[in-house]
Amino acid sequence: MAAIGLVSCGGGNDKPMETPKDQLVHTLFSHVEKGEILYGHQDDLSYGHAWKVEDWENDDLTRSDVKAVTGKYPAIVGFDLGGIEMGDKANLDSVDFGLMRKAVLTHAKRGGIVTFSWHPRNPLTGGDAWDVSSDQVVKSILEGGELHEVFMDKWLRNLGDFLESLEGTPVIFRPWHENVGSWFWWGGKLCTEQQYKELYRTTWTYLVKARGLTNLLWCYSPNSNISVEEYMGRYPGDEFVDMLGLDHYEYVGEDGLEEAGVRFAEELKRSLTYINRVATEHHKLMCLSETGLESLPDPDWWTKVLHPALTDFPVAYVLTWRNAHDKPDHFYAPWEGFANASDFEAFSSLDDIVFLNL
Repeated sequence: MAAIGLVSCGGGNDKPMETPKDQLVHTLFSHVEKGEILYGHQDDLSYGHAWKVEDWENDDLTRSDVKAVTGKYPAIVGFDLGGIEMGDKANLDSVDFGLMRKAVLTHAKRGGIVTFSWHPRNPLTGGDAWDVSSDQVVKSILEGGELHEVFMDKWLRNLGDFLESLEGTPVIFRPWHENVGSWFWWGGKLCTEQQYKELYRTTWTYLVKARGLTNLLWCYSPNSNISVEEYMGRYPGDEFVDMLGLDHYEYVGEDGLEEAGVRFAEELKRSLTYINRVATEHHKLMCLSETGLESLPDPDWWTKVLHPALTDFPVAYVLTWRNAHDKPDHFYAPWEGFANASDFEAFSSLDDIVFLNL
């Protein structure tokens, strides 16, 4: 499998130089044009099944569950910035932000790409991102709200400081995700469509205009099992979005594993069909920004369920969630010694699936 790397897109004297974000957009479009899908894994390099980087300053960050199984790193590594807004030393999954920064620069130097999600704490109640006890939280941090200055002068400043510290490394930034569902304090029943749009645009305006960051590719990624009207109801506008994403997981219910796979694929194809139409109309990239089957009980999930559901769509990347180091059954990618790893190896060797092959 071919390695990936950023395309050199510097302009001539008659046009402005391309920004780091522009270069990343070109790279992703080049893979899409070739019918290739980049594979990503959350928190790879920082921990995996039953292991965790401890002394990150002296660690070369070569360990990876994905690499242990396939011999290749994931093309994309995801990290979460939850806690950065508070000035915390580590994020909500105990990943030190120093380690995270080092992992970003290390992965980019190897030719890989990084994507960030953000699960900020609830600024009104002091709870976590899943605290939906109040429907006044978004209102409180928008202009005119009692926490607006805190949001602008502390939360977004801390976020901007970290993103600026990445030395111009282009990254995919995916804030305020799964926004149609109501399990986060910025979700569908917790704020109006207009309030959500203002929240997204305020974040964009601060980071892009006030801070002048040119390395952020902005991804809008609602949850799945919604209509195109619901998907676009909170869309902040073309100026603020570069990529259309979707978070869609497989859950095994009482009907069993096989039926769960069929249901997952059918729902995914339905969503990707309308996202593809919207992406084409708006000239945007598209991706499966989060997905997975926890603990991977289906031995053929990668090649028989996930891959066939993606092949008819111009998906730039697919990212499976994390392999927790402290929860033995909470993993979404195989690890060394996992009984059903062979199908993942086969997936990594498919002609249209891209890993980072050093």
